This record gives sequence, structure tokens and C-alpha cells, in this order.
Amino acid sequence: MKVAVLSPVAWRTPPRHYGPWEQIASNITEGLVKLGIDVTLFATGDSVTSAKLFGVCDSGYEEDKTQDAKVLECMHISNLMEQAGNFDIIHNNFDFLPLTYSALIKTPIITTIHGFSSPKIIPVYKKYNASGHYVSISNSDRSPELNYLATVYNGIDRAHFEFNDKPGDYLLYFGRIHHDKGTAEAIAIAKKSKRKLLIAGLVQDETYFREKIKPELNGNIQYIGNAEPGRRNELLKNAYALLHPINFNEPFGMSVAEAMLCGTPVIAFNRGSMPELIKHEKTGFLVDTLDEAAEAVEQVKKLDRRDCEKWSSSKFSSEKMVSDYLDLYKKILAG
Repeated sequence: MKVAVLSPVAWRTPPRHYGPWEQIASNITEGLVKLGIDVTLFATGDSVTSAKLFGVCDSGYEEDKTQDAKVLECMHISNLMEQAGNFDIIHNNFDFLPLTYSALIKTPIITTIHGFSSPKIIPVYKKYNASGHYVSISNSDRSPELNYLATVYNGIDRAHFEFNDKPGDYLLYFGRIHHDKGTAEAIAIAKKSKRKLLIAGLVQDETYFREKIKPELNGNIQYIGNAEPGRRNELLKNAYALLHPINFNEPFGMSVAEAMLCGTPVIAFNRGSMPELIKHEKTGFLVDTLDEAAEAVEQVKKLDRRDCEKWSSSKFSSEKMVSDYLDLYKKILAG
């Protein structure tokens, strides 16, 4: 079986800091190679992989702003589609645009829908409902207008994360600095529970950061910037709990699964995929208000961190994800 994995070209695959779609594309690629599958990764030229690598650019357009994103995306996708006949199956991790080539090639395309940036993109998916093979990353993140082949949860490379049953006393916020992800709410929870809070992540909304976050920073509330993979493990495994007070319906939530893999419980607003990721009162707490979240911080000491690790390892490992996708490839190729 020859598989082409299509990754985005905003960031390197795997990303140096932020880039969840690129990270999953990398985990799929490396997992397939370990199983002896012939894989070609289509990504930025500076990507790191044990598979064959094809790239039309030296680096991602978010890392080199001199590049035009639309031009790069068109060149990148067409680069794969012009070689489609060399592969048995294409695994698209690059949203809806590659689907517009699907009727022009014979190679089947399986598309992992990593989330909907807007309802306006759904008509493209609908157009290819009959011929597309769509996979959701959680049962909650599905459009009733689309046909799905399966749900496959995002998988984490467990080698990059360590279990720790002797954490520090700080709370951690790990994610984009944006209203949707609830950075300001995490600060409010930390203040209510009188705990130190470390904030790590990409500042996606500069105005939000300047107006809602920066004025709150002090010795007890610290923004420590974006975290590289090694630092990510240290922050997650040593945290007392991860705060995830989202203001939108999160499609998945990589940091939630990663935190639990380290043994760190998660306190999250009960929205989107959170009930699928967190076992309430076992690996964390699903809450609806800031007061409930602050109360949950006090209940974290009752949880067994080993339960968090076992749950995440069994549900959200890269091995399980890759095995699930390989089964889907075989199903598609068998017709």
C-alpha cells in the first residue's frame, strides 16, 4: 500500500510550537512508517519525517511572512494531485480545498475534518458527500449535512510525554491566547482558587491579549510564551491541573489528552468534545461556571493521576489512531 499524507503548509510538520493539524499529520505519517507502510508526506520542505518528503516551499507561510498563503496552498495541493496516480490512497489533513480535485483523479481521498472554520465551508464537503470519505475527530464535531465514514480520535506520541504523580502546585493554561479558548476565564478561575497560573501558548488575538490578559499578569499569573515540545512535557506533567474553560465547541483539544497522558487532571467547560475526552470526576471535571471550576480545583486532590494516564493512553495514543486509520484505508480500497 502506498499512502500520501497531505499536511498543511502554515507551519512545519511536526510544528516547532503551534500547529495541531501538522502535528496529527506527522503522527499519522510516523505511525504508518513504523508499521512498514510506504508513505510520502507532502508538507513544508523543512519538515522532519522518516517518510519520503515532497515540498514546494522551504518553510511555512506563518513562519516566513514573505510568502502568499493562497499561492502556497494552491502550489502545495496541486503538487500532490499531479502525482495522485503514484498512490493507492491520499490522506487529506488540509481541510476542504483538496476535495475540489477529487473528481479529477482516480485515487481515493480520505479526509480528516479537523474542525469547521465556518459553516460557509460546508457546501464544499456536501458537494463530495457521495464520493468523499470523511472522518470526524470527535462525535460532537459533526455536521448533520455530511456523511461520515468514522470517528477517529487524535492520537498522541506517548514517547514525548512522561507520567508524573508528584506534580507542582500551579494551574496551567495551554493553548491559543484567544477568547474562544478561555484564557481570561482561566485567570479568573486561578484567582478564585488562589492558585498560581502559568499561561503558555500562541497569542492569536493581540487585542484580546493586550486588553484582557496583560493587565492581569503578575507574580501569580504568568505568561511564559509559546512552548516547544520538550517544554510542553515539563509544563503538563508538573501541573496540578490543566484549565480548559473554552467558550466554543472544541472539536477535540490536544492539550487535554496530553495533560491526562502525563497524569494531570483537566477542568474544562462542558462544551464540544470535552465529555468524550474527560471522564467526569475520574480524570477531571466538566463544569459550567467559573465558581464550579474553582470548586473543582479543590476536588482535584481526590483524583488518581494514574487513572488519567491510563484513560488517555487507551483512547488517544498515536498507535490506536494509526491502527484505526489503517483499517479505514483497507475498507476504502476494498470498495
